[in-house]
Amino acid sequence: MAQERSGAATFKGNPITLIGPELKAGDNAPDFTVSKNLLEDASLKDFAGKIKLISVVPSLDTGVCDAQTRRFNEEAAGLGDDVVVLTVSADLPFAQARWCGAAGVDRVVTLSD
Repeated sequence: MAQERSGAATFKGNPITLIGPELKAGDNAPDFTVSKNLLEDASLKDFAGKIKLISVVPSLDTGVCDAQTRRFNEEAAGLGDDVVVLTVSADLPFAQARWCGAAGVDRVVTLSD
């Protein structure tokens, strides 16, 4: 069973329980599986050998998340081929693809959880 950390964070001033171990700077990220598209999953292992910048947002269709992902897309152009920018959101893969097309985002890999 996954480790539960009761009261590890708050939401609107109320304590919430987080699942999983606390990571510290320098720790390796645990592997995870998310949807790459409707027919294919992706995991952290799929990006082995690359430096991974992982951005997690609730939805690409919100102002802050939109701005954040667009900015990462702009910055990704100068990071080199050994760096991959992953954005994980709760949006379905087809909605992510629609958003990327409309926003001109082509350097960020979007993944759905």
